[in-house]
Amino acid sequence: MAYQEWGDPHNPNVLLCLHGVTRVSDDFDQLARAVCDTYRVVCPDIVGRGRSGWLRDPQYYVLPQYLNDVVTLLARLNAETVDLVGTSMGGLIGIGLASLPENPIRKLVLNDVGPSLNPDAMGRIGEYIGADMRFATFDEAAAYIRSISASFGPHTDAEWRKLAADVLRQNAQGEWIRHYDLKLAEPFKSTNPEAFKLAETLLWNAYKAITCPTLLVRGEQSDLLSVETAQLMTQSGPKAKLVELAGVGHAPTLLHTDQIEIVSDFLIG
Repeated sequence: MAYQEWGDPHNPNVLLCLHGVTRVSDDFDQLARAVCDTYRVVCPDIVGRGRSGWLRDPQYYVLPQYLNDVVTLLARLNAETVDLVGTSMGGLIGIGLASLPENPIRKLVLNDVGPSLNPDAMGRIGEYIGADMRFATFDEAAAYIRSISASFGPHTDAEWRKLAADVLRQNAQGEWIRHYDLKLAEPFKSTNPEAFKLAETLLWNAYKAITCPTLLVRGEQSDLLSVETAQLMTQSGPKAKLVELAGVGHAPTLLHTDQIEIVSDFLIG
């Protein structure tokens, strides 16, 4: 599992940033630059994505494997305490980690994710994850990334270009493709309603076990994290502080100053 770092590598104040299911560590560039005077910022590419290796058996592209990998990374970092920012899938990893006995999490930021997820939204994500999209030019590929990422909210053309460039690669034939193993979609396809319900129960149990201060950032137009779930999260477990962002769906990119300040004020303020 590859990871990027910002700041003093000997700084005991560590911030771990975990990306969403089809995104990469580069998503946290702006946040990392803003807080690296305070933190040693560590941003991994979760296995199967970005600069990290791929798994031989795609059925291991699931939360327990990701959680094990992150625990191994934390052991490598040798940090006594860690603050964690997790977007979507990264937030689910954060919930799992922060629920463990004697875990190192000091503060937790969950970016547009919770224990209950909209099945329709999960289906939408599952459909495009496994699509073998190939483009002759970067501009065509970037336009596609922009179209499937419209729920991120308003961004400048330059920001959209960065969001696309971070997740596009050229293959040996010169085609532009996405950065991850398309077999990430296989666990999505094999999930049935019973398994989905069980996973939700386990996630709620994990969330209720969290004791550290928790911030929940929700895109006001999110189709993944409902208003009802967000409110329940403010009333149970760590009783998260809820901040909603107008004009944004799933998920806030944390590229903009106002979003970065919401996170940094909670972590540092």
